[in-house]
Amino acid sequence: MKFLIIRLSSIGDIVLTTPVIRCLKKQVVTADVHLLTKASFRALAEPNKYIDKVHYLENDLDAVIEELKTEDFDYIIDLHHNLRTLKIKRALGKEAFSFNKLNIEKWLYTNFKINRLPDTHIVDRYLETLTSFGIKNDGAGLDYFIPEKDRVQEKDIPASHHAGYIGIVIGAALNTKKMPLHKLQELCAAINHPIILLGGKEDAENGQLIAAANPYKVYNACGKFNLNESADLVRRAKLIITHDTGLMHVAAAFKRPVVSVWGNTVPEFGMYPYYGKNYTLAISKNNADIPLFQMTEVKGLSCRPCSKIGYKKCPKGHFKCMEQQDIAGIVNMVERQLHK
Repeated sequence: MKFLIIRLSSIGDIVLTTPVIRCLKKQVVTADVHLLTKASFRALAEPNKYIDKVHYLENDLDAVIEELKTEDFDYIIDLHHNLRTLKIKRALGKEAFSFNKLNIEKWLYTNFKINRLPDTHIVDRYLETLTSFGIKNDGAGLDYFIPEKDRVQEKDIPASHHAGYIGIVIGAALNTKKMPLHKLQELCAAINHPIILLGGKEDAENGQLIAAANPYKVYNACGKFNLNESADLVRRAKLIITHDTGLMHVAAAFKRPVVSVWGNTVPEFGMYPYYGKNYTLAISKNNADIPLFQMTEVKGLSCRPCSKIGYKKCPKGHFKCMEQQDIAGIVNMVERQLHK
């Protein structure tokens, strides 16, 4: 059977689809699994050993549709579910199973603070699209495959960090998902451990300003490594502190302990770190008092969540969801995790 899985973006969302890809490939003996995603995520999709072929959407949707028609798929698994994927499904004319994005429930929560969302992680909701094929969650969590050429060498990071470090993801897709610069500076100053700052080129300037206070302790890796190399730095870290962003899910894929910092979005959207029940159960038997991931959020704000995604700036102007983050509390979470 030939399957087309559609997930166009983003980094975190594509990582969250990996259990669907793996379970389908391993549990349906004849499965020929194809993925449609954006060309910008080539480095993320191509190393995945459970994908037989990747198709890329750049600018010309019609050209991609013509390419997909030649494949003659049996089924479409739509994990993106928007107008573009609707056009693709109609054009291919194959039986499709689509992910329910729960947009009405999210709208109620962000606009009226009425929470009607199920207490179910998005990975488990993704997997519900495969129930007709008898697919079950294998409990193995997320996948991330790093090609050998993208493995970070010891010489690529300071010698002061070779014995271990904490990774701090300072960026996010939108500003209301990330702590302001002065809070990140306060956090790094309070942590008594080597730190590597992680982010893209757009985060490099802030990374430099943070590292300047103590360049021996804090290494600014923002913009210096590609996606897979950054993922490898996440893999090697003792612990990851991160906003609600793609590298949070990469950390979970590598079973790294996570302290997640939540601003305008909330874990109730179902996109908190996902380790898979096999690993979670094994860890909880030995460390029942300290969960594999800990999260910090400012409770009691009537304006939160203000968006299911985020904004360039706080719509209320006060940005309390990040300005009131308890830095001492985050540091305590880090210390407990490192010493458990």
